[in-house]
Amino acid sequence: MTAIEQPRPASVWPVRVYYEDTDAAGVVYYANYLKFCERARTEWLRAMGLNQKALIDTRRLAFVVARVEADYLRGAELDDALHVFSSISELGAASILFRQEIRRADSLLFVATVKIACVDWLKRRAVRIPDDLRHLFESKA
Repeated sequence: MTAIEQPRPASVWPVRVYYEDTDAAGVVYYANYLKFCERARTEWLRAMGLNQKALIDTRRLAFVVARVEADYLRGAELDDALHVFSSISELGAASILFRQEIRRADSLLFVATVKIACVDWLKRRAVRIPDDLRHLFESKA
């Protein structure tokens, strides 16, 4: 993978914590942080004009999670206003490494490194990220 210098947020996505997001203790259930990150990456692609369903239908390409490393630092609670910060830290031949943070105001709650693989949807195998998409990701990183 080639490192992209000075990662900065490619996107910031707001999320509100609803009752359905919390566990019996009243804090956000651990798996929901990953859902928030998934939605933020999806909305980032959509904002760049990329629809994941259309990529599959027209180009037989999908971006799928290959690996996640996560640190849970503080708990979010019901009705908290959160922001998911997403940035590309590395762009490989067939993968993208994201750094994602979830914050409540200035408080860092969650940090994840998410490796996304570019996959030929019919063969279910990793493939090189096409040049046009690579250039798009580089311009937004």
